[in-house]
Amino acid sequence: MATASFALPSTARAGAPPATRLELLKAAPRRPGEASFFFYDAFFKNDAVKILPGEYFVHDQDILIMTTLGSCIAACLWDREAKVGGMNHFMLPDGDADSGRYGSFAMELLINEMMKRGATRSTMEAKVFGGGQVVEGMNQMNIGERNTAFVVDYLKTERIPIMSKDVLGPHPRKVCFLPASGKAMIKRLAVANSESFAAQERSAVQKVAPAPAGGGSVDLF
Repeated sequence: MATASFALPSTARAGAPPATRLELLKAAPRRPGEASFFFYDAFFKNDAVKILPGEYFVHDQDILIMTTLGSCIAACLWDREAKVGGMNHFMLPDGDADSGRYGSFAMELLINEMMKRGATRSTMEAKVFGGGQVVEGMNQMNIGERNTAFVVDYLKTERIPIMSKDVLGPHPRKVCFLPASGKAMIKRLAVANSESFAAQERSAVQKVAPAPAGGGSVDLF
C-alpha cells in the first residue's frame, strides 16, 4: 500500500534530535476536513488534537482526540481488531452540501478513513456524545434531538453497535477519546457558564442550517 511522504520539520534534520510525535503530526499532510490543531495537553500529559465543527480525525495511537459539544454530535468509532479509532463533530443531521458539518457526510468521512487504516464495519463499535439543548431560542428546531436521532439511526443501519452514549440534556460537554484503546472520557460543563459557548454555536448553526422548507462505560474527568 502506498504511503504519503512528507518533509520532516527542521528538528529532524541530520545532527538534530529525532522529531517528536507532535512535530510529525503537525508536519503531515492533511486531507480535506481532517483536524489540524495539535497541541500538548498538560492535564492529561499527552499529545492531543482538537476537533472543530465539520472536522474528523483517525489514528492508531493513543493521541487524545478532543472536542466541545452543545447541540452538535461527536461519534467516536473504534475497531476492536485493528485497534484504530476516530472522532467526528457534526452540527446538523443533513444538508445539501458535501460537508463534514452535516451528519451523513461526517459519518461517511469517518468510516471511510477508518477503513483505509484497516478497520471493517463488522468489528467497529461506537460511542456517541452531545445533542444537548444549550442554544436558547432554538428549541423549536430541536437540533440536539434531531442530531441524536440521526446518529442512532445511522449506526443502527450500518450495524455498528453503540457501546455507550451521553446525549441530550442542558449541558455542553467536553469529550476526549483515545483511538487506539477506544477509551472515552467526558466532562459535563456548567449550564450557568455556557452562554458564550451557546452564542458561538447559535451563530455557527445559523450559517449552515438549510432554508426552512445509554449504557456502556464512559469516564468523567
